Amino acid sequence: MDALLQNFFNLEVYRQVLPFLLGGLWTTVWLSLLVIPIGVVSGLLLALLATQSRSRTVRIAVAVYVDFFRSFPPLVLLILIYFGAPFLGLELPKLLAVALGFMFNNSSYFAEVLRAGIESVPSGQMEAARSTGLSRTQALAWVIVPQAVRNALPDLVGNGIEVIKLTTIASVVALPELLRVARDAQSLVYNPSPIVLAALLYLVLLLPLVRWLSRLEHRGRSLH
Repeated sequence: MDALLQNFFNLEVYRQVLPFLLGGLWTTVWLSLLVIPIGVVSGLLLALLATQSRSRTVRIAVAVYVDFFRSFPPLVLLILIYFGAPFLGLELPKLLAVALGFMFNNSSYFAEVLRAGIESVPSGQMEAARSTGLSRTQALAWVIVPQAVRNALPDLVGNGIEVIKLTTIASVVALPELLRVARDAQSLVYNPSPIVLAALLYLVLLLPLVRWLSRLEHRGRSLH
């Protein structure tokens, strides 16, 4: 028992590395606040193209994009973008490479969630909105999309939680997010306690979101 506490729950090590891990936690938070909105907005554009475009070619192209990036490992995608871009004559900053990798990956997932949300809105809503004098674009912006987001909110929150956990892959380009900092700290103190502390910080960050997701899911079941 003492060996377990010494190696995984060492309070002295926690005290030493906590300031560094909090810096990594802040990087994880602002990175999530950057890439989640990018994924939602790009996913919404894809969902609108998939559900509103009259061009079969466009709809097929969106379906291929979504299926491809949902199937492609995000870690490999980030490695290809960051380390492959120089071979094309492009030197991408770490943050831009991470943002692009997350955009391609997340937009495919958010697109499917929002597409389902849009399709869950009764078609009569569009007709009713158009009858009031709104254009199709205005009806989508003010009537259809808000209802679609509300209907899809539990899935959007769930995807957002997964994105926050996925930010750990940013460590492959040496972006100092929480897990990267914890691994660096572990190599300095020769003790795995920093990894455990990082897990506890993730728990503190994500537990309120998980509880919110549970309430949203419970509310959705009660409405049905």
